Amino acid sequence: MSESSSGNERRHTAETAETMADVRYEIDRLDRILVALLQERQSFMNAAARIKGSRTIVHDRARIEDVVTKVLAESERQGLSPAIAEPVWRTLIDRCIAYEFEAFDALKPGLDKA
Repeated sequence: MSESSSGNERRHTAETAETMADVRYEIDRLDRILVALLQERQSFMNAAARIKGSRTIVHDRARIEDVVTKVLAESERQGLSPAIAEPVWRTLIDRCIAYEFEAFDALKPGLDKA
């Protein structure tokens, strides 16, 4: 599906938006893109659940901190406030881990479950 046929055609930048309707259109457009990206990220939680041999390794504190560190570095490069980036990604990671536990349990019922 092309960008324009999916309703994701960009009409304004933050600098060219002149009305709240312009701003809301672009926020809605970006939200649709974010949903698609989050769904893709979620699909890799399914892959992780399939690949991991043990439920005990679903929650990996070192990996969480590695992801947050990388996100904060990229946020700085791109001008995203760390006050937005860090809590958003920590919440995202938390929800993805919960989802991965559910996916793991669905794929491997009873394995490693206390």
